[in-house]
Amino acid sequence: MRRTKIKDLLAHGEIGAKVTVKGWVRTFRSNRFIALNDGSTINNLQAVVDFENTSEDLLKRLTTSAAVSIEGTILESQGKGQRIEIEVENLEILGDADPDEYPLQPKKHSLEFLREKAHLRPRTQVMSAVYRVRNALAYGIHKFFNEKGFVYMHTPIITGSDAEGAGETFRVSTIDPKNPPLGEDGEVDYKEDFFGKPVNLSVSGQLEAEVGAMALGDVYTFGPTFRAENSNTSRHLAEFWMIEPEMAFYDLVDNMDLAEEMIKYLIDYAMEQCPEDLEFLNQRYAQEEKTKPQNQRAELGLLERLKFVSDNNFERLTYTEAIEVLRRSKPFKKGKFKYPVEWGVDLSSEHERYLVEKEYKKPVILTDYPKEIKSFYMKQNEDGKTVAAMDVLFPGIGEIIGGSQREENLEKLVKRMEEMDVPQEELWWYLELRKFGTAPHSGFGLGFERIVLFVTGMGNIRDVIPFPRAPKSADF
Repeated sequence: MRRTKIKDLLAHGEIGAKVTVKGWVRTFRSNRFIALNDGSTINNLQAVVDFENTSEDLLKRLTTSAAVSIEGTILESQGKGQRIEIEVENLEILGDADPDEYPLQPKKHSLEFLREKAHLRPRTQVMSAVYRVRNALAYGIHKFFNEKGFVYMHTPIITGSDAEGAGETFRVSTIDPKNPPLGEDGEVDYKEDFFGKPVNLSVSGQLEAEVGAMALGDVYTFGPTFRAENSNTSRHLAEFWMIEPEMAFYDLVDNMDLAEEMIKYLIDYAMEQCPEDLEFLNQRYAQEEKTKPQNQRAELGLLERLKFVSDNNFERLTYTEAIEVLRRSKPFKKGKFKYPVEWGVDLSSEHERYLVEKEYKKPVILTDYPKEIKSFYMKQNEDGKTVAAMDVLFPGIGEIIGGSQREENLEKLVKRMEEMDVPQEELWWYLELRKFGTAPHSGFGLGFERIVLFVTGMGNIRDVIPFPRAPKSADF
């Protein structure tokens, strides 16, 4: 008999039907009741064992996380909170789990402890829920862009350019560090390396995506990116996934409209596809909030917050207006901000969160930042001081999207690269896009883990990616 997934069985299983289910034991109580889960749903299926006619040796092997195959008949459940259960007629242990060695027993474990067991933590309710929501969001991204006629473009992971110009890249090399080839100047001769020059893991697929936009109109990338930023925070990873659309003939307003539409679409899609997982995470979020001091608790529950973001327009204001709002604020006047607030500084997370959580109480899109704190490729505004940049700020997270209208004018782009010491010889091909049929275009980057963080209500970005990579941490 073919296996039926527990999710399908709970939704459509007919009383009296004979079925086969397979999964892992969550709990086994009273020597009779197995709570079985196969990962297809957060809900367990109860399987009832006739312990009087089952060997004692077999019953002893029904431990937490043992893998089993069960054949039986669907019955109407006598217990509360479940429509059906299975009367076990044939039970086979597929894989034992020694309770003296298995580290995840049926009790609450801290998320810090679970990070040390990344190979087993998907078996917990909280992490399985997060991963299913992550899966829905990933599919939702492709669905959104396909419905809008975008072309999915694969950009290189190994690249010779540093798109952000920050220098925080991971070098890729086959050179023997113990015996590197040296040039006449005594420096490492990268002409002898695999690619014949220094290369690194990509920090962004944006520059290459612009190539696609200048031919195909609307493109997007969705892939891994890497930052060698020595930042051990709850919001940063060394390896993460990025969604980067690039659109020909889009100005900054078009760009903002698309970013807002995409986020609302993703939230709606996750709520539609993962109602039970999000209800579980909503309850978990509420419990976590209760442990915080009253003045630090969120005003909305997780599901309320998601619906609020989906239903309301994002607040839009310029960087200059944001500075004025911050300087008029009580925290600024009372000296509560840790970092300075003055025109020309890059806003810190505390400033971003004040705007979102206290001032406007909804997502905010800031535009027109000072050119000195933004990348070389952003379109320069006519005031000579700012660029057509936009950042989308979210509660609990801060910046979730960064984007801009790109500079399409060759002379202005070259001048800006010279001012910022960005090597033109490495990006000759990028400059040629401005020589042959240049056009206004825009794009943005969404850190995938940050939208997963927001939708699931988790507090640490390392808990929304299966195998987090961070400074001094590359286990599994």
